[in-house]
Amino acid sequence: MNNNSRIFRHEIKFQITEAEKMILLSKIKDVMKLDKHAKNGTYLIRSLYFDDLVNSAYQDKMAGISARRKYRIRLYDHNDSVIHLERKQKQDQYILKESASLTRKETEMILSGTYDFLLQREEAICKDFYIECMTNSLRPKVIVDYERIPFVFDEGDVRVTFDQQIRSGMLSFDLFDKNLPTLNVMESENLIMELKFTEFLPQIIRNLIPTQHLHAVATSKYVLCFDKKYGTGSK
Repeated sequence: MNNNSRIFRHEIKFQITEAEKMILLSKIKDVMKLDKHAKNGTYLIRSLYFDDLVNSAYQDKMAGISARRKYRIRLYDHNDSVIHLERKQKQDQYILKESASLTRKETEMILSGTYDFLLQREEAICKDFYIECMTNSLRPKVIVDYERIPFVFDEGDVRVTFDQQIRSGMLSFDLFDKNLPTLNVMESENLIMELKFTEFLPQIIRNLIPTQHLHAVATSKYVLCFDKKYGTGSK
């Protein structure tokens, strides 16, 4: 599935506790629908993030630069039937995500340093990714694993997700290794809730999620896992 829409959406992140999650879930379940892809209520997301030689995506985030972008390859539940090359662009609290489907063979070609096939793809993101890899030496940096509980609400195109057990891959960039060693990057009682919507946030959702009482953060899973893998950051 390709996502070629160029609609910037609002994205707000909150660091919450497990106890806060359970309270919010008890309210959300009565109003929002569980995402159809969460067959058992949750799914595993694995993303391989790319960065250049000077780690520009990492450094831009740390510097608080409002306009930035990053590339990743993402799959779900260790299933290689659905793989996406994604570009996430951010402008303040607005995000734009574009994607193109990859096969496992194409993904393995990228991991081996073979990029020429991307020029034969119709999607602009594929050609742009090729240019970044060739001119800026964009290369794999870290694998990010986490479990997601996702809910959707049609009016306002609202999406609320709870991302827990966020872990950093440590020894390789093998997306398909189910036994890849990983390390937790947050305390076990903490997780990230993301609130995304287009244009407006319906009042019923505002009532469900008292954002003014929650701890909004600029947390990046990429940065958390980069710090864990390479021993950088403040801790």
